[in-house]
Amino acid sequence: MGPANAPAAAGFGLCSAVSWGGSDFIGGLGARRASALLVTISGHLVSFLALLAVCLGFRMVIPGGHALVYAALGGFEGALALAAFYRALAMGAMGLTAALTGLLTALVPIVFSAIHYGLPAPFTAVGLGVGCVAIFLITHQPAAKTGSNSAVTPPAALLLGALAGTGFGLQLILFRLASSEMTGGDGLLWIMTAARGAGVTAILLVLLAKPPKGLGRGFWLAGISAGALDTVGNLLYLRATEFGRLDVAAVICSLYPAVTILLAALVLRERPTRRQIAGMALALGAVLLLST
Repeated sequence: MGPANAPAAAGFGLCSAVSWGGSDFIGGLGARRASALLVTISGHLVSFLALLAVCLGFRMVIPGGHALVYAALGGFEGALALAAFYRALAMGAMGLTAALTGLLTALVPIVFSAIHYGLPAPFTAVGLGVGCVAIFLITHQPAAKTGSNSAVTPPAALLLGALAGTGFGLQLILFRLASSEMTGGDGLLWIMTAARGAGVTAILLVLLAKPPKGLGRGFWLAGISAGALDTVGNLLYLRATEFGRLDVAAVICSLYPAVTILLAALVLRERPTRRQIAGMALALGAVLLLST
């Protein structure tokens, strides 16, 4: 990690959250017409080929050490975590499952950072706590009470959601470890190339194990757009970790569902709940605390 610069870390983290939130919004629209995994793999595949072409075309220096290994591991297990998350949501009663996944995505890097880099300053610790509460409020939606069992979340869904959240958090850690191994800025693109290549492999394995029932239509455009924004978000997250602590970058970046909700309100006229609005207000407070 370079010299500590909390405002820069918060700024890159916010930009990453905006990019990830936009990616989820576009990917979600595409998943209404085709399999979510088809949308995901199309974005991963095109972004992998584009990154590889740039790295080879400009003859960028391949980072040494274990950078590419960490990146590939993060890309592979992160893609599997995504498949687990989609499966958990498909089981119904999404609210608690999504909230658990979002919370663990932030908590896993917080625990890792405390163990390996030491406890944060009290002011930062308060910001991390406020951020975690904000993530839970933003991502949790009470189930619609349309039947006697509609609000019940299956234990298997919670287990898969917990595994997905742990996987997403581990991916953030592995990406940070990968960036710490590089010595120059060119290495960031190679790190993303390795991660994307491994992610494509993981999703292909999932698709081979359980092929989608239909191809759907229009998933390529949505997938490419979502994949491009997701890649930019990953790069911005890596930049955020260079200026600040891993836990700070992870929490700020994990606020991205707020951006997805805002886009849904602006484009689709989907009104956020009071709980989500309260979470967004807390998110602003968390960013202010973590940027000082």
